[in-house]
Amino acid sequence: MIPFNKPYVTGNEISYLQEVISSGKIASNGKFTAKCEHFFEDRYGFKRALLTTSCTTALEMAALLIDIKPGDEIIVPSYSYVSTANVFEKLGGKVVFADACTEFPNLDPNKLEKLITPNTKAIVPMHYGGVSCDMERIMEIAERYHLYVIEDAAMSIDNTYENKYIGSIGHFAAFSFHETKNISCGEGGLLVVNDPKFIERAEIIRDKGTNRKQFLNGAIDKYEWVDIGGSFATNEITAAYLFSQLEEIDFIQKKRMEIWNSYACEFEKIQSSLVERPNIPAHSRANGHGFFIVCHSKETRDSLIAFMAKKDIQLAFHYQALHQSKYYLSRNPEISLPNAERFSDGLVRFPLFTDLHVQDVEQICKDLKEFLLKCTPPSKGD
Repeated sequence: MIPFNKPYVTGNEISYLQEVISSGKIASNGKFTAKCEHFFEDRYGFKRALLTTSCTTALEMAALLIDIKPGDEIIVPSYSYVSTANVFEKLGGKVVFADACTEFPNLDPNKLEKLITPNTKAIVPMHYGGVSCDMERIMEIAERYHLYVIEDAAMSIDNTYENKYIGSIGHFAAFSFHETKNISCGEGGLLVVNDPKFIERAEIIRDKGTNRKQFLNGAIDKYEWVDIGGSFATNEITAAYLFSQLEEIDFIQKKRMEIWNSYACEFEKIQSSLVERPNIPAHSRANGHGFFIVCHSKETRDSLIAFMAKKDIQLAFHYQALHQSKYYLSRNPEISLPNAERFSDGLVRFPLFTDLHVQDVEQICKDLKEFLLKCTPPSKGD
């Protein structure tokens, strides 16, 4: 069986976990939390990096930092994970869904301005598959209308928009370290704060709304409840596991890109009217997060997944368009976002993980060709 995903183990996880356990300090804000946060700030130039329990809680912190109130509108891609929208709905915000681009699942900046109203407060571009949205266009629009930009960079570690790292461009960014991501600790996340005026409050919100950090630094003689907040900080056990991964990020990225490039090479040999490979925009590149194609119908996609399962190869479809969800439709009228709907029905992802072999990629693509040949009707001349 070739699974869709298999978390990579560097070999240092156990020793770091033993170090944490032996120290007797396994809660948040310890040695390994600091190591991880400094890694992101030093390598990517993030103003402040704060480890969180997940990408979802990182997004929730960003929503709290910009004081989302009932009636505030937030522009979110419909083709995204539910957390991208859910964190704002929880606070009473109104999510306004944007369509994807025609050739790639990222938010289409050409469709942004018509969605902006006097109540719009933020734009949340999600960089699908680790490939950057058109951040220059998005930031220009945001600045013109005085809006916040929160990058949903869940899949986008170690990638760039032109010469800027994803996550360093918006006012905030959120990353995921779920087991399916390039760098993983099972469940974990990161909030990036690029606007310095929000840093102190972000630290308070992460620490349950208290000024505990100032107390630990000796700036005050006791700490107390000073703001809204939550238990958003990750523990030292999770941070230690994550740091073992970050130490090997160059190796992990190299291996994943070798696999991604092998897929790309094999797909250049495939010609079929049933599937297409989306074009990566010129302003970005792949980061080895995932390789996917788009089938021209839901029936083809479902048949492909079932066919490959019989070959012991696990494929996966992805997001269901949020504007078609039961929750959204129970509160809002139907809308049409054709590109989001097309990706929702047709996109299929292939196995991609650090330990996957090039020979596995070749076999996967061989089986794909067999499926396409069986499904392609003979030409009139045959």
